[in-house]
Amino acid sequence: MLSKTIKLSLPAIVLLAGGFLSNHAVADDLQTQAQSLFKPLPKQIPGAEKDSDALISLGKKLYHDPRLSINDSQSCASCHNVMTGGDDGEATSPGAMGERGDRNAPTVLNAGLQFKQFWDGRAANLVEQAKGPILNPIEMGMPSSEAVVEKLSATEYSNLFGQVMGEGSLNYDNIALAIAAFERTLITHDRFDNYLKGDTHALNEAEKRGLQSFIGNGCASCHNGVLLGGQSYQKMGLVKPYKNTTDVGLEKVSGIATQKYWFKVPTLRNIALTAPYFHDGSIATLEQAVQTMAELQLGKTLSEQETNDITAFLDSLSDIKSDTKLAISK
Repeated sequence: MLSKTIKLSLPAIVLLAGGFLSNHAVADDLQTQAQSLFKPLPKQIPGAEKDSDALISLGKKLYHDPRLSINDSQSCASCHNVMTGGDDGEATSPGAMGERGDRNAPTVLNAGLQFKQFWDGRAANLVEQAKGPILNPIEMGMPSSEAVVEKLSATEYSNLFGQVMGEGSLNYDNIALAIAAFERTLITHDRFDNYLKGDTHALNEAEKRGLQSFIGNGCASCHNGVLLGGQSYQKMGLVKPYKNTTDVGLEKVSGIATQKYWFKVPTLRNIALTAPYFHDGSIATLEQAVQTMAELQLGKTLSEQETNDITAFLDSLSDIKSDTKLAISK
């Protein structure tokens, strides 16, 4: 049942964690403290060990192919550009017919490490996620899975699927399977990983102050683990209400009234590359996002110095290869 899979930090836990970490931050070694809360990104996303080079190559082609949309105008990469931050830089994304969705496109980078997919967690894994946008009338607009298969069967994909997955393998499940295989290659590496692995010089002084402030103010209560997020749901507007009350989040999926305004806690890996912010894309800058989250989720008003330092720390979570474009190894 859904209720058994939800991980939610309760208000008391958030406040207690913030206080505990703040009281001990100065005394504890910062690197040791960080290593207890966060983990480096692995070299491989679970499941990737089973993906052949041929399957990944097929998935990459599908991911970038606009023929998966109703009018050949929209691909997965249109909203999730792997050459930048894994998103599209838009508040909400225009679909094949020009209509915009109501949520911000999240990064696809490292997505296979998250416990659920989409802001409301309605997909359990990358394969389920890949099936959604193609059939979404606002996004890629294909009328049915059968129509997708029929369309691709009249192209080179008929032979490609036969070569990679066997004769008669071109079906909707395998289309999603191939796309997911490619997405499992989209794993990044950043300077914070180096810091967690023991390199004390991987972060500069401002970034270390930001890390200390991030922990001390309680941000790590939700943004922890390997992705600094992506492993739980949390109410948007935990302490103070959020201005957008139209999108009810998880409640729409679960039908449970107490889950109103709950959303998946986003990963902070590569967060500096993926403005604008929040599920509705309403916040333009990372500094604004930091200040707003502190106020809404923690009931705190950050100083300019704290904001700048935390933002500096978050910059250290950007993929090292991002300034030369993300290099996909396979």
